[in-house]
Formats: sequence, structure tokens, C-alpha cells
Amino acid sequence: MQWVLNGVYLVVAVLFILGLKAMSSPKTARKGIAWAGVGMVLATVATVFLPSNDGRGLAYFEPGRTVNLVLLLVALALGGGVAAWLGKVVKMTDMPQMVAVYNGMGGGAAALIAAVEFTSDVPPTGVHAVLAMAGAYIGSVAFTGSIVAFLKLQGIMKKTLRLPAQNAGNVIHALVTLAVGIAIVIWGPNPFLLVLFFALALFLGFALTAPIGGADMPVVISLLNAFTGLAVGVEGYVLQIPALIIAGIVVGAAGTLLTQLMAKAMNRPLTNVLFTPITGEAQAGGALEGSMKEVSAMDAAAMMRYAGSVIIIPGYGMAVAGAQHKVYEMTKLLEAEGVDVKFAIHPVAGRMPGHMNVLLAEAGVPYDQIFDLDEINSDFPMTDVALVIGANDVVNPVARTDTSSPIYGMPILDADKAHQCIVIKRGRGAGYSGIENALFYGDNTSMLYGSAQQAVAEVITHIKELS
Repeated sequence: MQWVLNGVYLVVAVLFILGLKAMSSPKTARKGIAWAGVGMVLATVATVFLPSNDGRGLAYFEPGRTVNLVLLLVALALGGGVAAWLGKVVKMTDMPQMVAVYNGMGGGAAALIAAVEFTSDVPPTGVHAVLAMAGAYIGSVAFTGSIVAFLKLQGIMKKTLRLPAQNAGNVIHALVTLAVGIAIVIWGPNPFLLVLFFALALFLGFALTAPIGGADMPVVISLLNAFTGLAVGVEGYVLQIPALIIAGIVVGAAGTLLTQLMAKAMNRPLTNVLFTPITGEAQAGGALEGSMKEVSAMDAAAMMRYAGSVIIIPGYGMAVAGAQHKVYEMTKLLEAEGVDVKFAIHPVAGRMPGHMNVLLAEAGVPYDQIFDLDEINSDFPMTDVALVIGANDVVNPVARTDTSSPIYGMPILDADKAHQCIVIKRGRGAGYSGIENALFYGDNTSMLYGSAQQAVAEVITHIKELS
């Protein structure tokens, strides 16, 4: 029956790859999620019920082992039930937190698999021992790193935490953890060494992530995703489950490529994100010249109603207010009056990669109306009004002009080059990264204060009055 199991795993691998490919476009993302979901169900059923050469599968029904199957099914029911419930109740604004938690669970599961293998009656040896230890190391770092990311995104851990001699300490910490892991591989599992290894690896994930501020969080989430994929892949090899190997490799490769794209979008090498992070309020910068000029919802509505073109730049402020539906309603009103409306998305807008794209897709914004930075930046000098909704660093002109700024050199959306710029913002403080935004003080910039939901609703009311 081994050939049947391998055949199912081959089908699973194809479904995973096709699903991930389909997820690369908003138009086919739902289909991709469905394909990957079917693949995961097939992989789980095949691994549990189909017999293999090493006795897995139907061996669970052998006398004395039935309890294993019962526990497994209970775990699947509990995990699947909680996941289905969370998928329905978690708000779109909390999606980055849920991604961080799920990512951490994947890394933690890989680490637990390694722990079980090393504490079994026949612990792994040779290459299997090396890979099991690598999966335990990477998975443990991904687990605690993802938990810290969740705490930061949820607002529970509001300040960055830097330990004395942070970078040097992390390097020494990583090397000591590696040395303990090598000792376990060479001399065999030892309870004291195993506990020490996992304690060190788990704390390393915390120490690496704790100093990183909100501005770098999209890159961190992508990197942790790559870690989890790699850990799952190597543990799949240890367990000799091809579907797990392929899933881990695909996720790890996708996470690595996405990390590179995010780092490039910020013009920050990955080493800077990890070792010279933007830590938030501690790097808020000095006072900027000029003053913020407030505008009323009526005036903002008139500026856009009588404009020839408007570019909308969404940010986390739109997400947290749940204003995407109101924004699209406003867009349709403007288009009905002959205004050309486009959406500009920066690769690191929001709290995770693709965050704004997901929100706009949920609101029904057509895909051909959404443009990325490279596609739309040249349009700003010819645009009548740029409307910024809760975005900060991705439109901050200091990235082009101030060499002392932590975001200097980061490609930004050129909202300041539009004829007029309107910024919807809840208050006068700095953004999530703690860096003051020079755009807010620009001569052609007007500030519309308030929640994005309320502000856009007021603008909609006035646009209707002007029509």
C-alpha cells in the first residue's frame, strides 16, 4: 500500500503548489486557498489511515494503540473547530495577529516533533538527528518570535525591548544554542541538554524580535513565516512524510522571497531589520518646520468632487476603523461625477504583506483600480488630490531627504507631489513607527482629523450634497 500513500502525497504536493500559485493574485486567491485546503485534508487522512512501510496509518487500530487514534482525532477536532471559529469571528484588522499566531503554532509544532523524536525509545541518529535538531532550533525561534509579533500587533507589548549589548549578546546566544544542539547530536539526547537547548532557542526568538518596532513588522512576519516553513520541511524529512517536506519547502521558499521583496521595498537589508531595527518612539526624530493645516469634511469633499483625478492611499488607519467599504462607496460617488480614482498600495502598508490589498478586495474594489508603488508613482505630479487614509511611513518625504532618518532611502508613494494632499488621521501624533511625517506639514497638505470611518462618511454626505 506504500505506492497508494506516495500517490496521494504526490497529489497533495501538486495541490499545495497550485494553491500557493493561485494565492499570488487576488482574483484567484479564494480558489488557491480551497486547493491548498483540500490538499491538507488529503495529507492528514492519508497519513493517519493509509498504511506505510514503517507501520503508520492503519497500525493505529492494532491492539493497545487504538488510544493513539482517539487522541489524534480529538486533537484534530479541537484544532479544526477552534480554527473554523476564529476564521469567522476574527476581524480583518486583527488578521495580522492571527497570521502571527498560526505561524508560531507551525514553528512550535515542528519543535515539538523534534522533542518527541529525541525523547523516543529510538532517537534519531546521523543526518536525521542533524535535521531534527535544525528543525527544533528554527521552529523554537519562530514560535517565540511569532508570539512577540502577536503581542506587538495586538498592542499588548507596546514598547520595544532592547537588552544590554543586544546584537553581540544575540550572536553569542545563537552560537551557544548551536553548540548545545551539536552536543546532543554527537553524544545523544540528554534530559538536561535537551531542556537547556529548548530554553535557549525559545529565548533567542524572543530576544531577536523584542527590539523590532512596528515599521519593520511586515518584514519580520515574512521572515518568521520562512523559518516555520523550513522547520516543518526538515521535520517532514525526519518523519519521512513527503507531503510535509514539500509543504515546508514551498512555504519556506515563499516566505524567503517575500522577505526579500519586503526588505527591498523598505530599502533596508535584512541585517538592518534584525540588528538595527526601527524601534518606534525612541527614534521619533526632531521637530519639523511648518504647521499642520486642518480642513473640514465639507472642504475635503469639494476638493475631490471637483478634481479631475484622485489617488487614494490606504494605511492601517483605514484598517483599524474598518472604513474600506465607506472608502469604496466614496470612490463610486466620485467616479459617477467623472473623477478618475485610483488606489496606490505600498508593499509594506499595514501590518503584514498584502494587508491593504485584502481589505480593498473585501470591499469589492476592482483589481484593475489598484496599483503598486512602481506603477503609480509617476502619476502623482499630474494628480489633483492625493487622499491618505491612516498611512504614515509609506508617504513620508524624509525618506528622500533626511539622511539621519531611520527610513532614509526607503521608496515611498509620492503623495507630496500631488497638487493637493488630504490626510485623514485620528490625531496629531507620530505614526506606528514613531517617526514624524514631514508630509503633514507640507504647504499643499490639509489634515482631516478623526476616525477614517467617520471622516469618510462625512465626506460622502457632502459629496452627495454637491452632486
